Amino acid sequence: MKKKVTFLIRDLNYAGAQRQVVTLAKALNKECFDISVLHHYSNGPLEKDLKDANIVTISLEKWSRWDIVAFFWHLVKDLKRIKPDILHGYLGDANLLTIFLKPFFPSTKMIWGLRNSNNENPNQYGWVGLLLDKLNCLLSPLADLIIVNSHAGRAYSLTKGYPAEKMVVIPNGIDTECFKPDREARARVRAEWKISVDTLLLGVVGRLDPMKDYPNFLKAAALLCQERKNIVFVCIGKGPEDYARELQQLTAHLNLSEKVIWAGTRADMPAVYNALDIYVSASAYGEGFSNALGEAMACGLPCIVTDVGDSAWIVGDTGVIVPPKNPQALANAIKQMIEKIDDRNQESIRQRILNQFSVPELAKKTEAVFFQLLKC
Repeated sequence: MKKKVTFLIRDLNYAGAQRQVVTLAKALNKECFDISVLHHYSNGPLEKDLKDANIVTISLEKWSRWDIVAFFWHLVKDLKRIKPDILHGYLGDANLLTIFLKPFFPSTKMIWGLRNSNNENPNQYGWVGLLLDKLNCLLSPLADLIIVNSHAGRAYSLTKGYPAEKMVVIPNGIDTECFKPDREARARVRAEWKISVDTLLLGVVGRLDPMKDYPNFLKAAALLCQERKNIVFVCIGKGPEDYARELQQLTAHLNLSEKVIWAGTRADMPAVYNALDIYVSASAYGEGFSNALGEAMACGLPCIVTDVGDSAWIVGDTGVIVPPKNPQALANAIKQMIEKIDDRNQESIRQRILNQFSVPELAKKTEAVFFQLLKC
């Protein structure tokens, strides 16, 4: 008999955890598992991906942060209809909900999904964020299993009191059929951005958030522009308007306004990666397993990363690793990389993802822990 697995996540917008839910839900063996995905808020663009794959998606139609009682009642009703064997939360608030649901579903195994590593700015999300963080630490022993997507995330969680015996590391899976070298897509996006053939294009991908440290990237860009003319930078992602305005003001202050493209979010990310010559992950803290890094590598892109989360392990000897919050070190690494860009290296970069971080590997490892938890 098939086992029923239900994923619970806040939304299905373009973001790392959300993409992994979709990837995993599509990859799990449908002969063994009936999959459904419940999300708090509707109209996320990734809903279509799940529906196109004939995976049941249910929006709980939460209308605000404070819509708690009605939202929880709808959640209980939907789960009573589904009767899942496993309820798999993704990220803090969804993880917590699995514990509050335990009295209603005593036979359901509750799995937590942790995606980040260290957080140097716990006040960033206000008192609600701090409260959720403390509750997660306090209630984590009640989860039946905690899946962490990075070794750095596991180590950090241990320092906060999470139970070691319930944690297992399963790295993200990268869809290498979707993310792959594509010369036609490269030409198309570069033409859209008016990037000439002999111009170097460097990019960073991620939401506009202090943990991603866009200022580090921009300051390194300013240093590079002192020595090179044929170089352009692109930032792909969006965030709060106030923070986006701060970053654009910094761009102007660094005299980079003509050199930086603010691309916002894009639905055609495989093409975007292919348009780049070098991918940069400039994060200051908080990264677990960077989806964007893995996707860029699957497209054969040479990568420069700060030593945050599992980024150094992901790139291995295919990229360059620098300390975080050090624009000069980042600029020097980019100069080093520019000197040795070679199409012959593209396949070895991609091969690292194929060997270690593929979607089939993600599905196989996840299915194994599901079967172990369910004792079947």
